[in-house]
Amino acid sequence: MADEQTILAALATVRDEEKGGDLVGLGMVSGLAVKGGHVAFAIEVDPKRGPKAEPLRQAAEKAVHALPGVLSVTAVLTAERPDPRAQRAPAHAHGHGHGAAPRPGPGGKGIAHLRPESPLMPGVKHVIAVASGKGGVGKSTTAVNLALALQGLGLKVGMFDADLFGPSQPRMLGVPGQRPGSADGKRIEPVVAMGLKVMSIGFMVNEEDPVVWRGPMVMGALEQMMRDVNWGSLDVMVVDMPPGTGDTQLTMTQRVPLSGAVIVSTPQDIALLDARKGIAMFKKVEVPVLGIVENMSTYICPSCGHEEHIFGHGGAKLEATRLACEFLGEIPLDIAIRTTSDEGKPIVISQPKGKHASAYNAIAKRVWEKLQEADQPRG
Repeated sequence: MADEQTILAALATVRDEEKGGDLVGLGMVSGLAVKGGHVAFAIEVDPKRGPKAEPLRQAAEKAVHALPGVLSVTAVLTAERPDPRAQRAPAHAHGHGHGAAPRPGPGGKGIAHLRPESPLMPGVKHVIAVASGKGGVGKSTTAVNLALALQGLGLKVGMFDADLFGPSQPRMLGVPGQRPGSADGKRIEPVVAMGLKVMSIGFMVNEEDPVVWRGPMVMGALEQMMRDVNWGSLDVMVVDMPPGTGDTQLTMTQRVPLSGAVIVSTPQDIALLDARKGIAMFKKVEVPVLGIVENMSTYICPSCGHEEHIFGHGGAKLEATRLACEFLGEIPLDIAIRTTSDEGKPIVISQPKGKHASAYNAIAKRVWEKLQEADQPRG
């Protein structure tokens, strides 16, 4: 397999004629990541060049793809708007992406992503985001069980793990060691797990390694995984979003025609406070909020079956009423849901006749009904 030094040597053969040097020597390569033959990196260019620098990106991809053992290459163009306060920054600030922070620009954004505008996932009929205002509320567990429940309705479903900093879908779907392939050397074939077409950055990096990427690389990687993956024809794409309202959420809402969002929250006040922010964000960008799921609604003792409201109960339902959103249902805090997810056997698949699977199935059925309702012409 090609290592980092071999890849950098290949990139050093690619010249930027406008700047009169090679990509490596000019310090234009950042965020280089290599795993199992899959390579990802960013090329930083002047924002004035915009999509005109696309041939440079293609040349870089071609040079790396020609190396023995390289299966796929993800190269993205990124740009930083200069900040006068950063003019005296040392040259090594543009190293290989580890520990370097983006300089703030107009509006605090500090970055611009420079890829030509083109449709993402054109064969996908509906894209729904499963989101939460904060971490630790069971969003990824909800996302994977919702995707499998939608598939149980006879739909063709995909799972896109958009949580680049904490990808969990490879493990939850029982395929943590899988690697996506490529039949033609151009399009990436998604991993198929339990009938779902799946893509995650977790397939590209070691499970224990952190992804230390700046904003432009996050946006570029998201777009590349959506555009260059052979998703085929799907009825629904479930997107497991990272918590919060950052670069990933902004990219998804701006670049993907989302059919709607499902908000996951626990009943406690602090989680509901963050859920409100998530709902407000989607409404602000005119993405329909399909509804709220109250996760960890009731604790069920595995020994005696006793129920206890550890995080409170009914808070999400009240919040849905207050915000004029539909309440989609409750999912209890049960160790069986947690263990099946950790084991890569989500409860909708491992215990399809159980009450927990029934709860996810009911949510999936309602979500699909709402998607179909939105498709109906209004007279």
